[in-house]
Amino acid sequence: MSEQRVAIVTGAAQGIGAAIAEELANDGHLVVVTDINESGAQAVAARIGGVAKKLDVSSPEQVQQVIDEVVTELGRIDILVNNAALVPLTSWENITFEEWRRVMSVNLDGLYLMTHAVTAVMGKAGYGRIVNIASNTFVAGTPDCAHYVATKGASIGLVRGLAGELGKLGITINAVAPGIIASEGVLNGPHVAGFDFVVPMQAINRRGLPKDISPAVAFLASEKAEWITGQTLVVDAGHTRN
Repeated sequence: MSEQRVAIVTGAAQGIGAAIAEELANDGHLVVVTDINESGAQAVAARIGGVAKKLDVSSPEQVQQVIDEVVTELGRIDILVNNAALVPLTSWENITFEEWRRVMSVNLDGLYLMTHAVTAVMGKAGYGRIVNIASNTFVAGTPDCAHYVATKGASIGLVRGLAGELGKLGITINAVAPGIIASEGVLNGPHVAGFDFVVPMQAINRRGLPKDISPAVAFLASEKAEWITGQTLVVDAGHTRN
């Protein structure tokens, strides 16, 4: 059994997920880097001294297999960061039901599957930290990604709905909602054009980086945050102000 806290980070082969994995490792946790991109997960795990697992979070079988493997190999799961998500840019009239279901299967079904599986483990131990990576698009009402925005609103709703139930088990659950971030996925896709619109609206006039998000996640995943649950922390350089 690992003497370190064990953290699972989904979608951690690059971008925000990789930065979170590195931050948690720097805090002394043993990090299980999971991603559908197995080679990417292995590269991140090798860099931070963690463990890599290939995982499609929309697959009930794969989720349970990974959870079982982590418990068998490491003896515990203390932290879950639900980061894996599809981030399409599609206008409402062009969102087919097939695409709608594809996004929901990863962003929502995956969120359910991972959270449900780890809470069974954490509940037995009487300790756990769950952090969902939401998005400030839910606050801003960003256009051309209604299905994505809907899933991120649901992610925040899950945090609020589960806090009371999980608190009785010694588990906290919170969300971090980033703004647009200069990750590999954003820089190499159509979302990159959003910087021209968003950065001038921010209180801090530069592009956000993955490393700007990871400290907030690490704090909520730490023992220091034991009195915080059911909350959403928006980390977007003051783009949205509530």
